[in-house]
Amino acid sequence: MTDDHEPDVVTSVERRTSSDVADEAERVSSEIYDLIGIKGKASDTGPGVTDCGRKDPERYFKVFHKWSFVPASGEQLGGVMERLKAELPGRGWKVVEYGPDTSRNENLNLTADNDARKFSVNIVHRAKSAPPKLSLMVVSGCYQVPDGQEVERF
Repeated sequence: MTDDHEPDVVTSVERRTSSDVADEAERVSSEIYDLIGIKGKASDTGPGVTDCGRKDPERYFKVFHKWSFVPASGEQLGGVMERLKAELPGRGWKVVEYGPDTSRNENLNLTADNDARKFSVNIVHRAKSAPPKLSLMVVSGCYQVPDGQEVERF
């Protein structure tokens, strides 16, 4: 996600453990994987925990899950971004950005927020990569750990 894109969900201060939010991030990623709907392989990366802006890092956190998807054949990615743009809103997501980025390759980018679930996703279609792939970043809103607990960092 770009630094200038801060979804509305970041202002949330619901109390949850970082482990609980990490589990939810993996569920969100899994649902998006299912929406991609083509055969391929997802990278095997787990979520991480990061600071929540200028808030106290001992009490506040965000969870991110960065992963990629490589299809069985690069041609299979044709139309996937358009389909995701059409299908995500029916699943509670609001597409807030869609189009080519400013890189030399003009990668197609999609950014969507899900206020109810307090997550944002950025999907980049890297058509000119070898092999062609999707790069995904799922990011939670800002959370506060429950009283008496600490932010787990992983």
